[in-house]
Amino acid sequence: MRNISRRRFIEESIFASAAAAATTGSLWVARPARAQDNVSANEKLGVLIVGCGGRGGSHMGEFLGDNRVEIVAVCDPDAQHAKQAADNIEKKSGRRPKIVADMREAINDPAVDIVSCATCNHWHALCGVWAMQAGKHAYIEKPICHNVHEGKALIAAAKKYGVMCQVGSQCRSNPAVKDAFEFANSGGIGEIKLTRGLCYKRRKSIGALGKYSVPESVDYNLWSGPAQIIDPPTRPNFHYDWHWQRAYGNGDLGNQGPHQTDIARTFLGVTEFPTSVVSYGGRLGYQAERKDDSYVDAGDTANTEVSIYNYSDGRTLVFETRGLETKDYRGAMIGVVAYGSEGYLVQVNYGLCVAYDLDGKEIKRFEGGSDRYHFDNFITAVVNNDYASLNADARCGHLSAGLSHIGNISYYLGENNKVSVDDARKIVADIPGNDDNLDTFNRTIEHLEANGVDLKKYPISMGRVLKLDPKTESFVDDAEASAMETRDYRGDFVVPSADKV
Repeated sequence: MRNISRRRFIEESIFASAAAAATTGSLWVARPARAQDNVSANEKLGVLIVGCGGRGGSHMGEFLGDNRVEIVAVCDPDAQHAKQAADNIEKKSGRRPKIVADMREAINDPAVDIVSCATCNHWHALCGVWAMQAGKHAYIEKPICHNVHEGKALIAAAKKYGVMCQVGSQCRSNPAVKDAFEFANSGGIGEIKLTRGLCYKRRKSIGALGKYSVPESVDYNLWSGPAQIIDPPTRPNFHYDWHWQRAYGNGDLGNQGPHQTDIARTFLGVTEFPTSVVSYGGRLGYQAERKDDSYVDAGDTANTEVSIYNYSDGRTLVFETRGLETKDYRGAMIGVVAYGSEGYLVQVNYGLCVAYDLDGKEIKRFEGGSDRYHFDNFITAVVNNDYASLNADARCGHLSAGLSHIGNISYYLGENNKVSVDDARKIVADIPGNDDNLDTFNRTIEHLEANGVDLKKYPISMGRVLKLDPKTESFVDDAEASAMETRDYRGDFVVPSADKV
């Protein structure tokens, strides 16, 4: 059991009293004042960086660039990563942060006001829950959670403890995207009933499935955390390539995808789960890439995946994941297309959106983007104690990541349902929605064949059509799918249910 600081005990007592006296139905209860809230404007908020890899370095850079905060601690189960981060912070700021391996120690440190999480996906939710339980504000990288259960827990924790919780969906803070939202919402391209998210991002094989060693600098127990320990690891590159193993990551539908699902669902104007989802695809093409028909890649997530989401009001969102060589779609590789009755709008990249009329003539351009906007929004919300001002709160992150999770569940449940191209085409033709499903399917098949995939030898998998109740965010009459909304947790690393945070 974690140690609970005196400050935490006092805060929880106040929270309990506040909850008992609350008479509003707000999704968020204001955090009671702490001693730190009354300090002079010159005193900085203390930041703990959890996860010191590539994205953690971006977090460090943004916090180092804001004079309202100071990085007081870094945490990583890889001692080498933590030391490198501390060295860089000391070099740039003149102050060396504390180094810890176990985030629980640092989260309970009174010097910490903000916990910034850039860990592996399987750690995101528990890091956030622990931070908020300790009365700390949380910035959590996308996807905000590893599964649907965890997203619900984070929303509940933000509400219960009255702290800021922002997810790293930075696109929605960029001027280009915000202005494009406003343009679309004002009817700039007419009525939008279909959006398409794109992750056309080349991902080569991560290496052969096998038995590999854990780096000597890594505490594997702490690295594994909520996930079951797989000993030995089965991927050659320990860091980063966990993205493509479902015990830790969510494939590119859940890695890059939440950025684009976030924008796609916002253009579509949906603020709840869909009523159905189905995915098809596979982990395909690496045999051709390696010129070895017997080659088995260490990843077990799809590198080619199409997910179709239908909503109760008739709107449709489609997401396409392509990890092999491909060309752009309507000028975008990693972006979104919103189809309107009077035109269409393309998020070309994080800092550029372009609107077109129905003939493809450009009618308006929106520019501007940087991570700085999103971190500034978060820190300003912390300073002002204003949850409503967050551009991407816990529920926003949960809705966007949730699309990735339910899309993957459909694929995983149909992973062994291998079908021929002709049979798949017939199935896809009957899927309801606003997209031309056959056009999307045919483009996908052409893409695979162009990359040398022998679809007779390595057929695609047809996922299960899943029905959902958008109010409860749960699957309807499907015990197997429901079981995959959560995971088997380990020992001291359990993500609690929403009613027990």
